[in-house]
Amino acid sequence: MKNKKVMLMGFVSALMLSVLLSPSLVAKSDTSQEEESSRLQSLAKFTKVLGIVEEYNVDSLGVDQLIDKSLQGLLSNLDAHSNFLDKKSFDSLKSQTDGEFGGLGITVGMRDNALTVISPIEGTPADKAGIKSGDIILKVNNKSTLGMAIDDAVVLMRGVPKTPVDLTIVRKGEAEPLKFHIIRQIITVESVYTRMIDTNILYIRVTSFDKKVANDVKVALQKYAPKSKGIILDLRNNPGGLLEQAVELTDLFVTKGVIVSQKGRNKNDDTVYSATGKAMMPDIPLVVLVNEGSASASEIVSGAMQDLKRGIIVGTKTFGKGSVQVVMPISETEGIKLTIARYYLPSGRTIQAVGVIPDVEVDEGEIKKHDNKFNIKEADLKKHLESELEKTTGMVDVTEANATNKTIITKEQLSKDIQLKEGVGILKALIISKGK
Repeated sequence: MKNKKVMLMGFVSALMLSVLLSPSLVAKSDTSQEEESSRLQSLAKFTKVLGIVEEYNVDSLGVDQLIDKSLQGLLSNLDAHSNFLDKKSFDSLKSQTDGEFGGLGITVGMRDNALTVISPIEGTPADKAGIKSGDIILKVNNKSTLGMAIDDAVVLMRGVPKTPVDLTIVRKGEAEPLKFHIIRQIITVESVYTRMIDTNILYIRVTSFDKKVANDVKVALQKYAPKSKGIILDLRNNPGGLLEQAVELTDLFVTKGVIVSQKGRNKNDDTVYSATGKAMMPDIPLVVLVNEGSASASEIVSGAMQDLKRGIIVGTKTFGKGSVQVVMPISETEGIKLTIARYYLPSGRTIQAVGVIPDVEVDEGEIKKHDNKFNIKEADLKKHLESELEKTTGMVDVTEANATNKTIITKEQLSKDIQLKEGVGILKALIISKGK
């Protein structure tokens, strides 16, 4: 035990020395003696607690384990998105960055200390199983998520493709927890896809902001925009992604002004992103769809469009993630993910914990239709003008005729998505007002 104490004290002494000689501290030559004394006292307190835990904890833990747990506690208590990445978490993050991994297809975050689904990724096992934005994950394979770090929960949900995961979900409006049995699959996501509505409205769906999003949207605009009178940009259940892609996407539609800025404690992290003045579609009527699953980069795009008066935002209030994280390696196999700044929209308002409130708030759902069999129309009258009816004989509803065409959104599909239908109605009004 004495040797272990000597090792521990030697380790902590080295730690204290490295802290005192760190570049940030050496640069602060005017740091008062009181502050240095306070720092030493704090490190001494840490040393004492570390020694007590090592000696008396019911389970025997080595110094490496204790330090890792200390770092985990330190980072996770800063905010919901900062954390210590041990080898397992670090490898998991790399696999996510590579863009292909075995999992369920959901983005999660912490809300009120509960592991919450930000959004299911469209077309993935979680989406097909019925997981919804706002669901609280109570258990993963019978392991409670209470007090569990996000990365630990992610590790549990990821794994070998074609293996099962059981989730216990708490959902608003449901009296009892829901259970989902989901089979992991390789997660590959189509980030951008397009459809046409009524032959002259271009619908662009962006599911996440990966490194190709802005270019894919640009290609879609080049292909479809010449015959389009308006655009629906659907960012619902988009958990975000790369900041530069959000900026580049917005830049396709706005001609001038600040798109987003980030401000941190370190002035070197302060950055302002502005429009380049090379917008492809600066004037075409635009509606942006959002919901509570729209987060981070999605909120930057929708918030910028709103502040710059470039489009009408339709849907429900967004998630409210307006912070910037960076991954800093501390060794070849470990690192930390740290929040270094906050995002601010063109008007100067923050997204963090506030989100973007739509211009037109519309809850999700379907349009209920009532079949009024007893209504009488002109065509039902005995002496109606049949010659006019003959002129229209043989005409077919183009939208319904293409019901099986995946490049078109039909009237029936619109009726099942009230947010999209409302967005189309608003867009048509914008088109008329602009004389398009």
